[in-house]
Amino acid sequence: MGTAMLLTMAAIGLLLCLSAFFSGSETALTAASRPRLHQLESDGNRRAELVGRLLMEKERLIGAILLGNNAVNILASSLATYLFVGIVGDSGVIYATLVMTVMVFIFAEVLPKTFAIRNADKTALAVAPAIRGLTALLSPITLAVQTIVGGTLRLLGVQPAGASDFLDVSNELRGAIDLHAREGTMRKHYRDMLRSILDLSEVHVDEVMVHRSNMATLDVDQPPAKLVDAALSSPFTRLPVWRDDPDNIIGILHAKDLLRALSEAGSDPERVDISTILTEPWFVPDATSLADQLHAFRMRRAHVALVVDEYGALMGLVTLEDIIEEIVGDISDEHDIPVRGVTIEADGSCVVEGTVTIRDLNRRFDWRLPDEEAATIAGLVIHEAQRIPEVGETFDFHGFQFHVLARQRNRVTSLRVKQLPPGPETDNY
Repeated sequence: MGTAMLLTMAAIGLLLCLSAFFSGSETALTAASRPRLHQLESDGNRRAELVGRLLMEKERLIGAILLGNNAVNILASSLATYLFVGIVGDSGVIYATLVMTVMVFIFAEVLPKTFAIRNADKTALAVAPAIRGLTALLSPITLAVQTIVGGTLRLLGVQPAGASDFLDVSNELRGAIDLHAREGTMRKHYRDMLRSILDLSEVHVDEVMVHRSNMATLDVDQPPAKLVDAALSSPFTRLPVWRDDPDNIIGILHAKDLLRALSEAGSDPERVDISTILTEPWFVPDATSLADQLHAFRMRRAHVALVVDEYGALMGLVTLEDIIEEIVGDISDEHDIPVRGVTIEADGSCVVEGTVTIRDLNRRFDWRLPDEEAATIAGLVIHEAQRIPEVGETFDFHGFQFHVLARQRNRVTSLRVKQLPPGPETDNY
């Protein structure tokens, strides 16, 4: 075997190694964890900072790697063809094609990419300096290629990607959360919390508020002794107070202020003037998002707000605890009155009060009932039926069966909800 042949084989081996380097680098840089690299960059890791700069110019990065990879693969194939033709004649073209296809596929593609994807972060940090130099060296060529590609796409009617075309960060986070949940690396409780945080800007206060019909309030015109007794026997520390009309809220009574006034009055309720210790009520629109309301609670250092519609009519009450519970789930203390909104039956169905929210059911049972058109389970049934159903009626939609158990006037107060077996969804009204 001659020296020229040995040099040719060595050159082919070197070119295959370069091809493997390019293939592995591309996979590692695109598969590396951006949050982890960002953390390393914040800690002062220079290579992580270099990787971040490379990924900010992803088109130039991919263009330089592909250009280098194609160049070495073509050159290696040409040398292999020259080598085999010199050995076996014209049929060497076929042998060269077969051998190089196998060699490139296994050793320059599958092997380096498999290694890189299993060690993406470490590999990305290791190859970053060399790839940065390659990108800078080939930048004139890649810039010309990008210009040609961009012009060709415009001729075909394809516009360059704008900011609105990039994946929304919120949706990307939701996808990551769901992925980790499916892989079993994240507990359901943490998944629900993270989802709820991302949803705060999309959920309005009217979806989590206490409806006006369920609000605990006080009539300021009642005898002082009766007012004090009602306030102290209530499980709530803050109570709305009204005059003449339950919708006419004149203030919020705090239990601590009441106790202080009662102490100053020598524990005589008749000497306590409730109207003088009320704090000014705070009214917020029903369309306020939970994210905005949480920020407003923090800015005002308040815990309670009254919810009104666009006409100023009282709709309900929302507290800071309601928003926190939307994130972490129900919070109960020693003074909470247990409310059984959901009862699980022996057959697997659930008896649900009409006021139970869809979000609470989805979170508790990992269901996927839609909550865009209605906040409560009764509201969902009314929306889907397009009327107020009668007791005894049954509806099937969204993969569930809803049986109306009780109704008071125009309100559906109790339903039996049962998940249907997997299959084509049917809507029966």
